[in-house]
Amino acid sequence: MDLPRYPYHQTLEQRSGQPQRRPVVIVGAGPVGLTLALDLARRDVPVVVIDDSDHIGEGSRAVCWAQKTLEVFDRLGVGEAVAREGVRWQRGRVFRGEREAYAFDLQPEGGHKMPAMVNLQQDQVEARLVRAVQLDGRIELRGRHELIGLEQDEGGVTLNLRTPDGLFDMRADWVIGCDGARSPTRSLLGLGFHGQVFEDRFLIADVRLGAGARPRGLDPARPERWFWFDPPFHPGQSVLLHAQAEGLWRIDFQLGREADLAAERDPARIRQRVAAMLDGAPFELVWSSIYQFSCRRADRFRAGRVLLAGDAAHQVSPFGARGANSGVQDADNLGWKLAAVLRGEGGDGLLDSYEFERIEAADDNIGHSTRATDFISPRSALSRRLRRAALDLAARTDFAKPLVNSGRLSQPTAHVDSPLSTLDAEAWDAGPAPGCPAPDAPVEDGWLSEQFGAGFVLLAFGWSPPAQDLRVVTLPAEGVAATRYGARPGSVHLIRPDAIVAARWHRFDAEALRAALARAHGRAYE
Repeated sequence: MDLPRYPYHQTLEQRSGQPQRRPVVIVGAGPVGLTLALDLARRDVPVVVIDDSDHIGEGSRAVCWAQKTLEVFDRLGVGEAVAREGVRWQRGRVFRGEREAYAFDLQPEGGHKMPAMVNLQQDQVEARLVRAVQLDGRIELRGRHELIGLEQDEGGVTLNLRTPDGLFDMRADWVIGCDGARSPTRSLLGLGFHGQVFEDRFLIADVRLGAGARPRGLDPARPERWFWFDPPFHPGQSVLLHAQAEGLWRIDFQLGREADLAAERDPARIRQRVAAMLDGAPFELVWSSIYQFSCRRADRFRAGRVLLAGDAAHQVSPFGARGANSGVQDADNLGWKLAAVLRGEGGDGLLDSYEFERIEAADDNIGHSTRATDFISPRSALSRRLRRAALDLAARTDFAKPLVNSGRLSQPTAHVDSPLSTLDAEAWDAGPAPGCPAPDAPVEDGWLSEQFGAGFVLLAFGWSPPAQDLRVVTLPAEGVAATRYGARPGSVHLIRPDAIVAARWHRFDAEALRAALARAHGRAYE
């Protein structure tokens, strides 16, 4: 696949020396920044995206895209392509040595448009997003624009940029830093970035197997996530295997804290490791990298008119696919809120709710990621004994299987304490509470998830409410959707543009709906 570029060109405001004010400038053209740009553009907000590079990064990097993220991509017009081009999977297997200790299924029930997980290399996903951005006239993507200064005043934000033609300033109402773990935006804001930095190193190897090769029973027709603790081909360490698109396989080798990084980068040594893992099957080494990871986040995700998203705001280990997925969900959470504030429909508290909810999600992901890392790479004798006991028991008993933690896979965080959510006034036996993600379900003309994204939606089960100033979707009072929402005849659910339940009632009340909408917009109800 040919990867698109976004080459540098001098703009009119550079030549004139007069900064042109922009509603939104996004710093960083990775998956998070591109997702946010597409979301804002579809809400008719003009966006400028700047990046210090002019091309997509190489290699697999983020490779696993979770169902919630795929639904976000689907609303932006690229979800079906990502799901089609990637490798779908839902089953994972965990081994101790060569003996299976634990297996799991991410989606035991059907009735979802998007699969539980799709593996597609980050460069392929970015390529899809870049092409969509380049086709949207409301988005300007500028390469080789390096952010070196940032100042705020009552009227907006001034960005000082370095380009091949020298320095110049831009003005923006709002700036979003999506510029990665070493974020210049975060540094210029002076925000702390706290948490744990793990000493262990891991090697990534992207390989392509020879024709017909099926080492260790790999079946390309039934892709799964395989994780080994202490395998015979890499004793004393861990290995993770994922199928990727275009016939590639992603292998992560734990190297340990004392690894000689110069020696481990030697292609001959990498091939030796891969050959042992693939049991001598022929392969081609396509790309490799060594990484060390952290579990940490910024003190704040908002500083006045500047906000942070993705790795600029939070970092986690790669085990569990929580990094890029959480970043895309940051963009999904922020896009509609920022658009509402720019239109004058949302109060300033709406952007404070972005910080509240996504810090909650970051802390949730950091907790899961830290526990997984401690299990995969125990740092004390007690932790090593506990891991050994869990693996021993998991092979013989069901109760111990959930104790084996090779990285709990990404799930969206429930924001049950969100200031935007209206608490239940009635008892509910099932279904997502306010603040929880709205589940997908098959409906008469497609999928329920296809009804979300443009604005607030009211789901009405088994009846048609009186006309409202928002979209109403009428659903049967029985069936998959009603079951998943815990609905009965007369139930209604108010769904936010980011597919989060804002409120629900067993009986429609127009006054309660107006109050819930005001609350969900960060405004006081009058």
